[in-house]
Amino acid sequence: MENNILSQIKNLPPLPKSVIQVQKITSDPNSSIRDLINVIKDDPMITANLLKAANSPLYGFAKQIKTVDQAVSLFGMNTVKGFVISFAIRNTLKFDLSAYGISENQFHDVANIRNAIGINWYKLQRSKLDVIATDSFLIDLGAVVISLYLVSKGKAEEFKNNLTPENRYELETEYTGYTTSQITAEIFKHWHFAEDLIKPIETIDSPNDEYSRVLDVLRTIKDILEPNNINNIEKGLQKAQDYGLDTEILKTTLELIKGN
Repeated sequence: MENNILSQIKNLPPLPKSVIQVQKITSDPNSSIRDLINVIKDDPMITANLLKAANSPLYGFAKQIKTVDQAVSLFGMNTVKGFVISFAIRNTLKFDLSAYGISENQFHDVANIRNAIGINWYKLQRSKLDVIATDSFLIDLGAVVISLYLVSKGKAEEFKNNLTPENRYELETEYTGYTTSQITAEIFKHWHFAEDLIKPIETIDSPNDEYSRVLDVLRTIKDILEPNNINNIEKGLQKAQDYGLDTEILKTTLELIKGN
């Protein structure tokens, strides 16, 4: 990886202590849901964001969620870990996506919808949400570093003018030597994420297991560059079918998300 981009990653600020605590709790089989609830309650930012997410129609809960205890119980520990990491990153990093011609809000909206699709798609297989609920938020995180790098080099406008959804990864490689997913994986390593979170991101461009295939379907259905292109839904469903994933539950999930 080019030294300048590697330096961008090495200079990223550390994640808050609460994230480290949550990762430790969710990876320890002897930890309890009460341990996780206590950590979240100690962080007002995480508490507020978790309750906001729990009451979003994207997740389909029938009643208002008023407490952290309710939210953690309904989502499950693994899913909550994904929320906590995502919230922390949003408040830690500088988001300048001008090289991609998109706003910070668009970036987060796409991440939220991908996550909601992933969680609803796999809610009956909660053990797999340990990876899906976290990685689905962060698929395009590497684009943040790419954009900052291109801005610093005065190449952001040139990159944006040449960028299309079809040539994105080729163009990223031309300008930086690496794709978004490769840089995202390096960010994960910098922050000492678990290997089971790193591997699906590393292999998403050539998916070879269920997790990387799910992530590829999610980024196809909701493309950060053209989030409202309905043709991408059919492309994503076709990929899911080709990968041997459950397309019936996915279709039901997409109907639920579309209704909100």
